[in-house]
This record gives sequence, C-alpha cells and structure tokens, in this order.
Amino acid sequence: MDTNNDDNSPVLLLVGSSGGHLAQLLALRPWYERWRRCWVTFDTPEAVSLLAGEDLVPAHHPTTRNVPNLLRNARLAWRVLRVRRVAAVVTTGAGVAVPFVVLARLRRIPTVYIEVYDRIDTATLTARLCRPFLSAMLVQWDEQRRQYPEATVVGTLL
Repeated sequence: MDTNNDDNSPVLLLVGSSGGHLAQLLALRPWYERWRRCWVTFDTPEAVSLLAGEDLVPAHHPTTRNVPNLLRNARLAWRVLRVRRVAAVVTTGAGVAVPFVVLARLRRIPTVYIEVYDRIDTATLTARLCRPFLSAMLVQWDEQRRQYPEATVVGTLL
C-alpha cells in the first residue's frame, strides 16, 4: 500500500474478490475511469495482470468463513481508510468487502454494493452482512429486487 500518497485528492475505493467479482467491477470502467481510484483485491496473477498500472492494495485470502483473514482485512481496511481520502467504497463482494463497507460507513464514507449477476433467487451472504451499512444497493436483474426491494436495478455488467 502506498502510504506516501502525495496527491490528497479523493479516491474511489473499488473492493472485490478476484475472479468474477473483480470482472464485474472492471466492467464499470466507463463510469470510474475519470476518477482517481484504488483497488482492493487478492494478489493473484490474474488480478495483478488485469490491474496493471492501477493503484492496488492486496487483501488477505481466502475470506470465506476465515476469521483470521477477516480480522487481517479489517486492519487493512482501517489503514486504507485512515491514510487515503476515500470519497466512496464500491464493491461487488465477496468476503473482503465486509470490513471495508462496515468501517467506511462508520467513517461516514458512502458505500455502494452491487449484487453479483449470478445470484438471482437468493441473497449472497456478503450482501446480507453489508446491507445495514450501505448507502446504496444496486442489482443487475429485476428479479433480484425480491431480496432487495430498496435496490436500484442497473442492468447486467457482464
């Protein structure tokens, strides 16, 4: 993590596990490319390649039901949110998102969750955990509003 951040302009924090979660965030490129941004994802060869030239903060994995890594990522979220001037946190999940969303919301930083496109009939665990801390819930299918009536349908990202 670059803690010697000379540019104190606001940054968009894009948080997501690698693989499909990262792919869905990358699909937002036309929206986020004008913003200064920082990515939080796993330090996998695929993620590093896809985010070449981007500001990348590696998160701890695996996160699925792994309490030690949840705590490590909570410490990481605390450091990132303290050191950087984060304008908003945008995430597609999964587990890595929880500490970033919770701590950002406690710091009054807007938080946006985009439910993944392949969970139409049931809510993801990460969305259920993050939901009380969200400024906005976005979904990709009209059918997902059965689980999230307050959500805004943005259409499919992939």
